Amino acid sequence: MSASWVAAATRGRGLASHLLGRFAAEQLSRSPSLGAAIEALSRTPYRREVQAGMEIAAAEHAVGAAGLWQLRVLAGWSPAFGAGSLRVLAGKFEIANIVGHLSALRGNEPAVPFTVGGLGTTWPSIASSRSTAQVRAALARSPWGDPGADDPAAVRVALELAWARQLAGTAGATGWAAAYSALVAARLLASGALRSLAESPRRDLRRLLGDRAEAATSITGLAGQLPRAATWVLAGLEEPDDLWTAETRWWRRVADDAVALSHSPQPCAESVLGCGMLVVADAQWVQAALEIADRGGGSLSEVIDAVA
Repeated sequence: MSASWVAAATRGRGLASHLLGRFAAEQLSRSPSLGAAIEALSRTPYRREVQAGMEIAAAEHAVGAAGLWQLRVLAGWSPAFGAGSLRVLAGKFEIANIVGHLSALRGNEPAVPFTVGGLGTTWPSIASSRSTAQVRAALARSPWGDPGADDPAAVRVALELAWARQLAGTAGATGWAAAYSALVAARLLASGALRSLAESPRRDLRRLLGDRAEAATSITGLAGQLPRAATWVLAGLEEPDDLWTAETRWWRRVADDAVALSHSPQPCAESVLGCGMLVVADAQWVQAALEIADRGGGSLSEVIDAVA
């Protein structure tokens, strides 16, 4: 066991111990307003980014940015192999940057990008691109691969499947990848776009779910074609309106797995991955709590427990 792994695991557990966790996120969700919830966050590690007076979109972005900063700190303590797994997790933020940049190139309001720093894969080159063709070319040269399109919505789908592919190649995260790609496939099925995927994202889908999933015509039919490791994410769901349940179910399973990984008796890449995913999942719960508070307050735990 190297000293660098011990340092990384110790730092990761320290970060995890200061996360809000589901109980505190539940209290946050019961805030009577977004302003009250933001004021409560000012006494937490999220105070680094969250500021009074923010609208909901800006507040959610700030929560994500705070989580990404913690990933970057953890990566700085990790050996190169461990930082690689954190780079995969940070890919979720890079996806948001890329899609936001594409949208701006099409004349929409520019989105504030996340600062991915050394955890980025291709964002620096894409950030300076001046056309959708340049963005697509940069992606094709990167681990993301050619999305097969330059429309922001289609690119997002391709990147999410590529992210699932990267998860599948990450020690400790392979069990999450197929279930995540099943979520993406279910959304595509609900929108009628499952069979119109470009070649590169189609290859990723087949690699993760097998050849028969893309022929599904219903959510239940798709669930019946999933590999055994992914069946849980769509189990019992029938309608497109049920997909929020599947997404919440995925985050809950991933967070539970991450707890176990983070407490590995021997610090290693998997324990660092677990700590990193706890950071990402905590930001997810906090963002969900803010949305509930913005609607006047309610119970986040009722949503989470409903999918157990």
